[in-house]
Amino acid sequence: MHKQGIKKFPYYVGVNSLAELATREDRICVLNILGSESKSVTPVSHEYSGGNIVFGTSPGRSGQSLETKLGRIPVFSSIKEGLKAGLKFNTAVVYLPPSGVKDGVAEAVRENPDLKKIIILTEKVSTQDAGIIRAICQTNGVDVFGANCLGLADAWNKVRIGGALGGGKPEESLVKGSVALFSNSGNFTTTISVYLLTKGWGTTTSISSGKDVYIHFAPREFFHALESDKRSKAAVIYVEPGGYYEHGLEITKPTVACVVGRWKARLTKACGHAGSLAGSGDDAAAKEKWFMDYFGVKDIYTPEKPVFSKKGAVVTNIAHIPEAMSKVMELNGAAPDFESKGDLSLKCWFSNSAGVAVPRELDPPVVAAVSPYGEQIDHINKQVGAQLPRQALKDASGASMMDPATQVTRIHNLSILDASKRSLEENLVMSLVKSYPDEYGRAIANVAFNAYVNHHGDPALAAAEAAREAESSPNTILISAVAIEGRGRVKSALKTSNLILELFQNSGLKNALDVFDTAKIVKELSKDHKKELTAAKDDRLAEAILKKLDGLNKKSVFIEFVREASGGKPSSDALLSAIWMTLGWDALIRRGISKVTIAALPWYSRIFSTMVGCSSPADKHAKDAFCGVKNDELIGKWSFTEAAFLALIGRRPDEKELFEFSMLLGLIISNGPGTISAQGSKGGVSSDGPEDPSRVQINKAFIGFMSHTGFAHGGNGYEAIAFLIDRFKDARLKNPSDKKHGIDLTAIADKYSKWYNKYKAEQKSFGNIEYLKIPCVNHPVFKGKAVNYDPRERFVSALFEEKGIYNVFLDFYGKLVNSLFENKVSKEVYCVNVDAVIAVILLKIVWEAFSKGKMHDKEVESAAFTTFLFGRMIGCAAEIDDHINRGKNMDTRTAASKCQFVG
Repeated sequence: MHKQGIKKFPYYVGVNSLAELATREDRICVLNILGSESKSVTPVSHEYSGGNIVFGTSPGRSGQSLETKLGRIPVFSSIKEGLKAGLKFNTAVVYLPPSGVKDGVAEAVRENPDLKKIIILTEKVSTQDAGIIRAICQTNGVDVFGANCLGLADAWNKVRIGGALGGGKPEESLVKGSVALFSNSGNFTTTISVYLLTKGWGTTTSISSGKDVYIHFAPREFFHALESDKRSKAAVIYVEPGGYYEHGLEITKPTVACVVGRWKARLTKACGHAGSLAGSGDDAAAKEKWFMDYFGVKDIYTPEKPVFSKKGAVVTNIAHIPEAMSKVMELNGAAPDFESKGDLSLKCWFSNSAGVAVPRELDPPVVAAVSPYGEQIDHINKQVGAQLPRQALKDASGASMMDPATQVTRIHNLSILDASKRSLEENLVMSLVKSYPDEYGRAIANVAFNAYVNHHGDPALAAAEAAREAESSPNTILISAVAIEGRGRVKSALKTSNLILELFQNSGLKNALDVFDTAKIVKELSKDHKKELTAAKDDRLAEAILKKLDGLNKKSVFIEFVREASGGKPSSDALLSAIWMTLGWDALIRRGISKVTIAALPWYSRIFSTMVGCSSPADKHAKDAFCGVKNDELIGKWSFTEAAFLALIGRRPDEKELFEFSMLLGLIISNGPGTISAQGSKGGVSSDGPEDPSRVQINKAFIGFMSHTGFAHGGNGYEAIAFLIDRFKDARLKNPSDKKHGIDLTAIADKYSKWYNKYKAEQKSFGNIEYLKIPCVNHPVFKGKAVNYDPRERFVSALFEEKGIYNVFLDFYGKLVNSLFENKVSKEVYCVNVDAVIAVILLKIVWEAFSKGKMHDKEVESAAFTTFLFGRMIGCAAEIDDHINRGKNMDTRTAASKCQFVG
């Protein structure tokens, strides 16, 4: 035993200098050498250290070996067997599982009297076993390191004993210098050594102490060995909360202490290392104070506020260690070991802001990755578009969800309340590309939609008209039209989309509006491809589309491509594809949508146009006009929301009506994947088999959505409208937007409440429990308080007030729920639910035409139902696309075991 060791410690410490920790003379035996971790780490250590591992043990595997570049390391069943073979060692490395560590250490000490060091890498060794290990080793003069550590390394000797300090290439991070490292964290030991290089500091000995509850070679031993190591001029110590190992140290050389884990003071169980849970007085703040007292400083070192002394500095961020070390050593008159190597700037191999606009300082540039990662990243980057794992989606969705507490649905994680502030065209784009278009995007989307609204002479309109003459419901009429919009109708547009995708997916184009030379791509096109993109002589629609696109202030790479490839005369189908490729490209590149989705967007677009167009009877479709609006004007000057309003009401909306109509459609978008309409659309996809997306008939999926609507789901909005019409039929209301309407709303409400109270009592006396219910008041979720509110209705009312919009029918509903309470119809003030909002907006829009006899009850009912279909097609489009990309074949069916027969 060394005299200095006796003097400094009341217990055995065999190492008196860091230079003795990991030497070229050390010979190693690895316990459990063929374990999964050892098999990858041990060969690197052996090769880096010049072949210092003499043998390993693995019970029952005697005669096997571990391959390394320096030759095979023999494996024996036990240490005794290895020693009997004539192999000698002075250091044992333990990779055994926790329950076997104590016995493994005992075996090494018992069988090998030459043993001097044991490094335990195993984590979660029990404190009881750790105490026994300590006693065994103290009694026999053996130093223990760990447990739960990555071992030792010495950059001067080029030796690594134990775990993966320095990673797979230790020579790159363990560079000879003058700083010794001691760290509770194994990985951070390597990280700190790399960080030090950026300020020109290399290392001597690096110790990963581990951070189990019991640390065998602790800071006190480290600083004792540091004092005697002439190579080490300074030290870095990285510590975590828990334990008093850092208290009362004698530090004689300049040191930077990094203390982390202030947040762990709030924990009641260990998070990370088992020993990092602080007790009383040993949390991060306490340890910071200990080190500040050692160094004679009053605060933490930061680049903004550098506090340090000749003795050292305290940091809480490992990135501050190199600078703090340089400042401390400068006071001590010491220069760095060598020129700086690299820097700590962020070097991203990947960067993706997920479409969110962020400040430039938060959007770091991408740098080329080192080999072989660079080649792997290049390969991945060629795989454009999202690739989603498939799963059963019977009652699940990746597109929508409803919050059962607020009854507010989210579509692509966006609240429909927020979506209701957007236009129909914006929400349709969002439903498929999962983000809203900019001003240019809105403009070209309107062109794509409105170009196909007029169905004059089209079989889809003929089918719709036949259903209309048969007195079919609005959903059935549109089903008839959409049935005609099969794959064959959009074959050319789909071929163009797939051609553009094939040509541009690996071109490096990040944004469809970037400056990009398409000449080379056009030059390589075949004659057949160019012909496919070129307009026929009678393609009048292409001229109108191109005229509008040319008037916009931006240019799309894809629109210019189809123009150039067609000799300046692209077809309407080619232009439709180019528009949608422009709208979806950004989402594709950032893997927000799949290649399947972007290629199919023209098909969705044509279906949207057909639903709006064919909601108007055939006499509204002329060769050159729709509902009296010239085709060119509709394409060039109208939004799709305005076109939808025109189809329903027969005129262009004013600014406030446009806002109200957009809000109405937004509120209808979705009620989550469990609604009948959503189930219908999902079933349409499921039955075709989404695992082969090319087989899915998108128009059939829309038919599934519409066939799952009806007078109870979709058409029920008319009940509230009929209720309001009945209340106001004799009120001589001229303008529902005028606050000065002169009508006593309270009187109308009271009259009805009194009648209803009498009616309800009468029906109950007859034993009739299915009596007439008042539409749009009360809600199963928003009830039970003295005064109840539906938060969705409150949202809309507040927005109307902000915009200066008044609706007499909504005002009446507010008076009605109070009147019902005051007249003892209800025990609480019912809420006005969101269905009332939908009804009052639509009734306000049609009131003038209805009150003047230009619209009849049946037409108002049809408008209400069709409005529901317009709004719900947004949400169902999202469900259809989601199910195509994520669902499984026939996943919406119900298992026979869950079905019941009712006799």
